[in-house]
Amino acid sequence: MSTSTKPSTQDARLEEVFGAPLAQLYAAAAAGSATPAEQRALELRSFLALTEEQVARVRDRVHRSTAPDADMNTLSASDLRFDSEWMDAALSARTEYVAALDQLLRSMPPQGAPRQPSRVRFTQNKITTRAVPATPPLAAEPAAKGARGH
Repeated sequence: MSTSTKPSTQDARLEEVFGAPLAQLYAAAAAGSATPAEQRALELRSFLALTEEQVARVRDRVHRSTAPDADMNTLSASDLRFDSEWMDAALSARTEYVAALDQLLRSMPPQGAPRQPSRVRFTQNKITTRAVPATPPLAAEPAAKGARGH
């Protein structure tokens, strides 16, 4: 199953923000007509969908092994520790993907807002110089009498 067809918890939000169904957004990305923000959002969404699938697999495996009707002889503390570590990693990744997607969507301009052309402005620095002051004429007498002990 392709990541574009795997469900994620953020699907409805993405469809609302971009104003199109996910299939249409993925088609635009494949055709090269999606905006950079749409492409990044879809990439994050794909990673999120895979991660959420992993969370669900581990959750279901733990539920099966700890179900009331499960065989107690097959229950393994080592397996449960491994599943706990796996779940911790998957949930951490999920949290990071959701946070990255939130940040991306918050940084986008509102839907339908007119796009302002970006204007690049160059400032010209002015170089200012001052005339070097004239060196004062040498004094007729040595500056330091008795420099040699006189």
